[in-house]
Amino acid sequence: MPDGGAAPRRDDRSFEDYVADRGMTLLRTAVFLTGDRQAGEDLLQDVLLRVYRRWRHIDDPDSYLRRSLANGAVSRARRRLTARENLVDWDDPDVDDPAGPADEAAQATDRHDLLAALRQLTARQRAVIVLRYFGDLPEAQIAAELGCAPSSVKTHTARGLLRLRALLGPGAPALPPLSPSPKGATA
Repeated sequence: MPDGGAAPRRDDRSFEDYVADRGMTLLRTAVFLTGDRQAGEDLLQDVLLRVYRRWRHIDDPDSYLRRSLANGAVSRARRRLTARENLVDWDDPDVDDPAGPADEAAQATDRHDLLAALRQLTARQRAVIVLRYFGDLPEAQIAAELGCAPSSVKTHTARGLLRLRALLGPGAPALPPLSPSPKGATA
């Protein structure tokens, strides 16, 4: 341990407190990873059940849960390659809505289009895009959480963003640059 002390005590109460504190963020991540509110809830519930069993042994719950959500979403996508998913109900107040009422219609359309485009990415590209841009994680942490090399994260990010740009077209909201590093060449 960095502070030289004992590991924090993890018990049922700490798990409940953690889920109460981080539940909406985890749900939002799960919804974006699956592309569907109900599938996101199911994924989060499955992951929380598995995490609860190991709760006392988890050192970094945020990282562990993000990795579990991403891996679970990839596994679900593999099992359901032919199944179509429903759109998220963006009118649901439980899904993060940072916009004011003046821009709700435009933002709802943008969300609808973005979610539809995200569903057309491969499961791994979608996981990397969601963790990078919605979870605001650095590439190295995404690589660690997905169990792949940082170069794979960069590849999935670049291919995912290119695919999103192609799917969303020229009138779409701005997407992040293809090459986030200062050394990056083109966009």
